[in-house]
Amino acid sequence: MKLKDLYKKAIEIGRANDPRGSNTVLNDLERRKKDFDELKSDEREDFDKETLQNPYSDSRILHGTGEEEIQHILVGIDIEVGEILLADHLRLKGRQVDLLLSHHPEGRAFANLYTVMRMQSDILNRFGVPINIAEGLMDGRIKEVERRLMPINHTRAVDAARLLGIPFLCLHTPADNMVASYLQGLFDEKKPYLVGDVLDILKNIPEYKEAGLNTIGPKILLGSKNRKAGKIFVDMTGGTEGAKEVFESLTTGGISTIVAMHLSEDHRKEAEKNHLNVIIAGHISSDNLGMNLLMDELSKDNSFEILECSGFRRFSR
Repeated sequence: MKLKDLYKKAIEIGRANDPRGSNTVLNDLERRKKDFDELKSDEREDFDKETLQNPYSDSRILHGTGEEEIQHILVGIDIEVGEILLADHLRLKGRQVDLLLSHHPEGRAFANLYTVMRMQSDILNRFGVPINIAEGLMDGRIKEVERRLMPINHTRAVDAARLLGIPFLCLHTPADNMVASYLQGLFDEKKPYLVGDVLDILKNIPEYKEAGLNTIGPKILLGSKNRKAGKIFVDMTGGTEGAKEVFESLTTGGISTIVAMHLSEDHRKEAEKNHLNVIIAGHISSDNLGMNLLMDELSKDNSFEILECSGFRRFSR
């Protein structure tokens, strides 16, 4: 498969599993096209035309023409300079590496991570938070993350891949969409009664079971095993952590339990104040689940050799 086709298919899979629903994604893309059409010719030079087809600015071909044939992929949760040097060393030792595939974004995809956070407003709205409140709360948080990202040296890893001539792709939100939709569907189907039942479901998933063997498996952060789970919200996509003030609105909307990748201390305090149960599924293990689900779809009509690195473990379904 050519790199450009692999990338296009990954974005399509991510869109099909977007928790906002296909209509919302299509409306956003149509609005983006309208904005582009209304720009003057000189303004179009700075417009990211990729956003007309790909709604996830944190997922991009970072290096490569797109015409490269891909069969051997070095996959990692993070691909930074060290992993790129590892890929070059593997090639010197005779191992073929056609592509570096990172989950976490690098380069311009990392610099634009904050723009993906806008999708959280629509997700929150689907779980009972009025859209005006969701957007109002997210605006401040998005600007905060943008300011945090501004001084970072984004291009280090991309420069290393370019100098060594190795194609480089990152797929962040498409993989996060996979884990969010998978777990939400699982809990909606099984309807766990207690928080402990939610934990048991997670612990039986291979990626979380593997994490448990390394003592970093799913844990109850707030609540207890014997508390009723109630309505569950899987919070695992949309860039990075949203606004901590949203927990009050989620409780009002009927949410009792949140299953998340991670939670900062400030967010934990707000969730506790609003009497929410919180289960931390695990960051890297959840990223593994999302990437594995995405790789399963990408591999349906293609046979890839996957080299695991940087915290990634391949589990096929």
